[in-house]
Amino acid sequence: MVRMMAAKSGREVGGRPTTHGRYSLMRGLSRASRRTTLDRRTSIGKALAAWRGELLADLGGIENVSTQELALVEEAVKTKLILDSVDAWLLQQPTLIAKRTRSVLPAVRDRQALVSTLRGLLSDLGLRRRAKTEPTLSEYLNARSATAGGQAGVGK
Repeated sequence: MVRMMAAKSGREVGGRPTTHGRYSLMRGLSRASRRTTLDRRTSIGKALAAWRGELLADLGGIENVSTQELALVEEAVKTKLILDSVDAWLLQQPTLIAKRTRSVLPAVRDRQALVSTLRGLLSDLGLRRRAKTEPTLSEYLNARSATAGGQAGVGK
């Protein structure tokens, strides 16, 4: 027997509303998949945007970063977000040792995997700071005289 579902309400036609969270979960996942950037209005979003900016500045500015490096930067920012969340959760725990098994919590091992991932991404990007490419003095003076000469002809 096939049951008909109402399109928007998530209810079976002629039946009771669903009580499990499957529909709200699916709705939330579809919204999350549409959102590709962090909300920069929150303190976490601001902090991550600042870290991303500093990372790009260390790489010589966004104009000197290749598309592949930019993808690595975006992955590093996401990994840092997850790592910071795990760190915050771990620091709230009364102990990091499971009493029954007398071993560290699995989240500690997962954190170490995230640290390794972030370290790998950052080492792929390079550990040394890159200088921004600035024009030489002669290039700067030539460009300045070219723009000054073009503006002098406009005013006549």
